[in-house]
Amino acid sequence: MKTHRNLFSHIISFENLLCALTNASKGKGSKHNVLRFNYELEDYILQIQAELVNKSYQPGEYQSFYIYDPKKRFISAAPLRDRVVHHALCNIIEPIFDKTFIYDCYANRVNKGTHQAIRRAQKFIKKNVYVLKCDIKKYFPSIDHAILKAEIRRKIADPDTLWLIDTIIDGSNEQEFINDIFPGDDLLTSLERRKGLPLGNLTSQFFANLYLNRFDHFVKEILKFRFYVRYVDDFLLCSNDLNYLKWAKTEIEKYLGWLRLKLHPRKCHILKASNGVLFLGQIIYPEYRILKKANVRKFCQKLSAYEKNRNEQSFDEKRFKASISGWKGHACQANTYRLRSALEEKFAGLEMDLVD
Repeated sequence: MKTHRNLFSHIISFENLLCALTNASKGKGSKHNVLRFNYELEDYILQIQAELVNKSYQPGEYQSFYIYDPKKRFISAAPLRDRVVHHALCNIIEPIFDKTFIYDCYANRVNKGTHQAIRRAQKFIKKNVYVLKCDIKKYFPSIDHAILKAEIRRKIADPDTLWLIDTIIDGSNEQEFINDIFPGDDLLTSLERRKGLPLGNLTSQFFANLYLNRFDHFVKEILKFRFYVRYVDDFLLCSNDLNYLKWAKTEIEKYLGWLRLKLHPRKCHILKASNGVLFLGQIIYPEYRILKKANVRKFCQKLSAYEKNRNEQSFDEKRFKASISGWKGHACQANTYRLRSALEEKFAGLEMDLVD
């Protein structure tokens, strides 16, 4: 397998760091756009560059909080300087690994994404009677640092780049403790192995894809599944052979054990395609898709709150419009015309445009 060297100079180049700062600043307000063309910006980039060159760079403190989307998630936001470094690194190494990813890996990749994954899953569901739907238990907190680093070293052989990657991984803040036991473990193994990546980092998203890359190839090339799609730790396998799916589930559990991962005991099922399959927030049937009830209920609650508070001085019109636009974008990907029409009529006072 070809390995790559001499990457570090590209990562720390002024042009790459400037591009990284631009990308890391998107959606963060106008302050960084104002700084982009002045000397303070240049000094800021040169400082980051110097820390990387002399290897004094260390990740800063995360700001951590919980969100409910709909389940509880622990989010960690890195400081801007760290986000710049993350983008600079991914700008250079992500294309190297992306070439090794299977076509049907859809998270955090150019021209992929949630809706493309849903459409692909429906295409597969149309052609098959049964679907094995899987979810990995506590995926981000379970990612093993040693295994991840070994996987990275299969393609990267540049010592300076590996130093930066290890620094980012080792700088991960403490995640939920996962005390899973695997074959060969003793009572202290789970405590001794570093694991967990902060949900919210660009690098974490990339590493999460990479960590399951060889698993993807195992499913496609060893288990011989043509109809397989993955989005982060959610994945589907489709077949007309029920026994083949049952056998595949057992083989998948074995392989994931090598990665020190386990399937979620309550979220892995073999389903009939005709009954609908919940995947990435939509219930997919062979001929149509709908939103899950919890999504619609949550949106209605949000609309009720907007309707109640829209005349208050504190009402944020910009946030309201962004929320409506985001939900509409997701809902339009499913068969929701009648639902959107009903909501527009019910909340006519909000003057939304959900059906154009």
